[in-house]
Amino acid sequence: MRIVSLLPSATETVCALGARTELVGRSHECDFPAGVEAVPALTEPRLEPRAPGRAIADRVEALVRLGASIYALDAERLRALRPDVIITQTLCEVCAATPADLAAALAAWLGARPRLVALAPLSLDDVLGDVARIGAALEREAVAGELVGSLRGRIESLTALGRSAPTRPRVAALEWLDPLIAGGNWMPELIERAGGIPLFGKAGEHSPRLAWPELAAAQPDLVVVVPCGFGLAQARAEAARTPQLANFRTAVLDGNQYFNRPGPRIVESLEILLGVIHPELTAHHQGVLR
Repeated sequence: MRIVSLLPSATETVCALGARTELVGRSHECDFPAGVEAVPALTEPRLEPRAPGRAIADRVEALVRLGASIYALDAERLRALRPDVIITQTLCEVCAATPADLAAALAAWLGARPRLVALAPLSLDDVLGDVARIGAALEREAVAGELVGSLRGRIESLTALGRSAPTRPRVAALEWLDPLIAGGNWMPELIERAGGIPLFGKAGEHSPRLAWPELAAAQPDLVVVVPCGFGLAQARAEAARTPQLANFRTAVLDGNQYFNRPGPRIVESLEILLGVIHPELTAHHQGVLR
């Protein structure tokens, strides 16, 4: 089977299911596990991913107004790879290539068209369900079932630990700083399972915009900064450009590799968050507190 994954979390899942050697194409953002960068990249962004958050937001809004895609897809190379399965997503047009980005390439396809698997996880259950969906598409149902069982078991163990804490800090998660956007989808679930009280965003719903006075009025005990698409160094730089954060106890975390990547490492995301909210319960404290 020849597989193309245009979503980092899906690429991680494909590899976790033991299908790394069948992966023939990826997105430019697929960078885990190590060595996957050797697989041909089929997309590139139409914006500067290392620009400040406001510049990226403005560029995205401009592209959306023009009806243009945020990602350029190498359709010719995609067709030349002759994939049997293409994995993409419909959750967010900003996060990764969508079926709309593939429309032209699929319209010009010669021969048997590949199977298109479009993911749209909104909750932790959806994340685990997508592991099973990918497993079914790759004819690896048994392996996927074992992986889902292992991930669910680890999630429940960490949840029991988080809920055993004697205190429940009020936690605000921010997935973008300019404009200000709270973490939605599975992020409120992670906070609750890690022994915190999520202040913004609702489990299973898209991320809402905020205003700084709203954040201040909520009086969070902890603000977790997890910018979508920013690595840890870039997230720290973005936080340093945001003077409003000085008013809060803040943890800056790697939102790109963990919290905004709904694949197998969602468990590590929960583990990291537990260490930040309740460092007294675990040695896995990877947050940067100030």
